[in-house]
Amino acid sequence: MRIGQTSFVVFASRLVGSALGFVATLYFARTLGAEVLGYYSIVLAVVAWLKLGGELGIGSAVVKRISEGEEPSAYFTAGAVVVCALGLVLALAVVALESVVNAYVDAPVAPFVALLLLVGLFSSLIDSALKGERLVHLSGALMPVKTGLRSVIQIGLVVAGFGLSGMLVGHAIGGLLVGLIGATFLSLEMTRPRRRHFRSLYDFAKFSWLGSLKSRSFNDVDVIVLGALVPSALVGVYSVAWSIATFLTLFGSAISATLFPELSRAEAAAEREQIEGLIADSLAYAGLVVIPGLFGGLVLGDRLLRLYGDEFAQGTAVLGLLILSTLVYDYQKQLMNALNALDRPDIAFRINAIFIATNAALNVALILWIGWIGAAIATVCSACVGLALSYRSLRELVDVEIPVAELLRQFGAALFMALVVVAARGVLESLEINHNAFIVGTLVSLGATVYFLTLFVVSRRFRSTVVANAPVPLPERL
Repeated sequence: MRIGQTSFVVFASRLVGSALGFVATLYFARTLGAEVLGYYSIVLAVVAWLKLGGELGIGSAVVKRISEGEEPSAYFTAGAVVVCALGLVLALAVVALESVVNAYVDAPVAPFVALLLLVGLFSSLIDSALKGERLVHLSGALMPVKTGLRSVIQIGLVVAGFGLSGMLVGHAIGGLLVGLIGATFLSLEMTRPRRRHFRSLYDFAKFSWLGSLKSRSFNDVDVIVLGALVPSALVGVYSVAWSIATFLTLFGSAISATLFPELSRAEAAAEREQIEGLIADSLAYAGLVVIPGLFGGLVLGDRLLRLYGDEFAQGTAVLGLLILSTLVYDYQKQLMNALNALDRPDIAFRINAIFIATNAALNVALILWIGWIGAAIATVCSACVGLALSYRSLRELVDVEIPVAELLRQFGAALFMALVVVAARGVLESLEINHNAFIVGTLVSLGATVYFLTLFVVSRRFRSTVVANAPVPLPERL
């Protein structure tokens, strides 16, 4: 399967999964309100941070070593042993510190945290193995399955009156089922690993674990700090804005997930030109969806958030800042992905350490100074710092070509789209159409159509990529 097609399969799968998650979140927000949604978001953030302690970079190391093609089953088994041992220790610690966990979340959730931790580690290990075997498209295809199962179970339990508990149990069941399904696609076998397999995983993981910590820092440190300093209702609003922003990063994440094993293989074969070409392609398309999303968030953010309820509209400014941060982070992620694929986790380690320290310090300082919007500003600033450092470091290893002209075309198409959407919004509002969902759906559809058609016309690179990966013949010349 070609890289472009694989990226699209992963993207489409994640898109479907996120759409299902959007519907579920919309239901929970309208049914349970921002406060319960805030508790749920804090629990998931706590679990995500605990998962780091249960993996310690082993997931990334498993992907790397399996993708190299030598003794993959032994590396998978070694990774499973380490993750299982660490996960059990952490789960027991959560149960032992139940009162502390419950006090932080302000709800009796410790048993659910332990359950979600174990399920999450199992699911992540299977996902890493699939990616290592270059089954990225299958890994991506399982996402909507997980989200769909999880959402259906959660909604059923909430309807039955279980509230927050139902959301957490449903989340765990969905993850467990998909982990079991993913395991059936693996060609790996459980075999007895030797000490050198553990050593090899450790040699990569001792640097790459900080990359996972960096990812969690970007996604969850603001929620963790907000959970301690502001009411849970504001955390719920912030989390909804964050979910919209991360929805726009699906394509960039699909690209990095697809390219990592390809870059790793090219690095092992010393194919320098292919490496440089893959990096350039990743930068050219990382912002393909987030760039128009940024402009769309600026002109439609208030209406989009009101879909969740009137109390969520106060997060409009936060939404714009978070989308900007995800745009910057998407480019940084491509560069860091290349560093790790080139087997230089030591460089990535140093960059991630600076990123994490910057993000954590800015979040605490700015939230205390200007309130919850400070969390969004801190996320933007730390992403910019990470991007600058990762670009400078990667340039010392390979020639990094920034496709400036292509990026300008994407921004130009997005600006034109925004002008059309603003004009169309004015027309719809002048007609006194009061159905917010209809207005949002109409304007989002119009904006997406205008953006991609405009880009197809003005960008030969984008047009060539679409033609090369389209399932039906398309004209390359206009």
